[in-house]
Amino acid sequence: MEELSTPGEHCVLTGKKALVIGGTGGIGRAVALGLAERGAELMIHGRSRERLERTLAELRTKGTKCDGFLLTIDKPEAAGKILDQYPDPDILVCAWGPFLRGALEDPDMDLWQKMADFNLVFPGILVSRVIRGMMERNWGRIVLFGGTNTDTIRGFTTTAAYSAAKTALGVVVKSAAKSAGSRGVTCNMVCPGLTDTEYTTSEQSRYHLEKNPGGKPLETTDIARMVLAVIDNSGINGAIIPVDRGVVL
Repeated sequence: MEELSTPGEHCVLTGKKALVIGGTGGIGRAVALGLAERGAELMIHGRSRERLERTLAELRTKGTKCDGFLLTIDKPEAAGKILDQYPDPDILVCAWGPFLRGALEDPDMDLWQKMADFNLVFPGILVSRVIRGMMERNWGRIVLFGGTNTDTIRGFTTTAAYSAAKTALGVVVKSAAKSAGSRGVTCNMVCPGLTDTEYTTSEQSRYHLEKNPGGKPLETTDIARMVLAVIDNSGINGAIIPVDRGVVL
């Protein structure tokens, strides 16, 4: 994977501890590698032992101090369990959250509950648990992820539950910025466009090619660069940032 920066272009994160939820693949992995380039110490969550070991091995070849753990997140209370074991990160990146389609006219209670639990409640608990320690240390960075086109209130015909939860997550971001901005803590949300990852199916890839402006899907490094930019810049706080080339779905 190409490096996301060159020396001198960014702040140094040496000695800062970063917790990356969903850091063994896709966008989360790209962010983890970028944080390593800046000198952060990494704790990475994953669900596949093979992916976790491969990611840690690559990081260690770069001289990064890192470790990881496996956890299937099956309820929002998992956020508390994670932070009981790995408390007080200086940097929190939550790059995990399930995506499920469902039309508004189909009253699927399980779908609504899952989308709210894992795309709003779970990251919300993470923020609530880490922000006090960041305020006490007078420094912290939190980056959450929205969905495509969830940077503002919009209507959706096939993803109402998912998109509603991701849009609501913006309230958490802006609340954290207001609560902790005076103590050196920033919280921002990046809303990726249609991005190809190792998880992308051939059908999804065709859809991305059709819908993406310019006929080319975004890459994980395109999104990771924005995540690293908001971590670098203490003046960006409470922002909800689309990285989607202006896609229209």
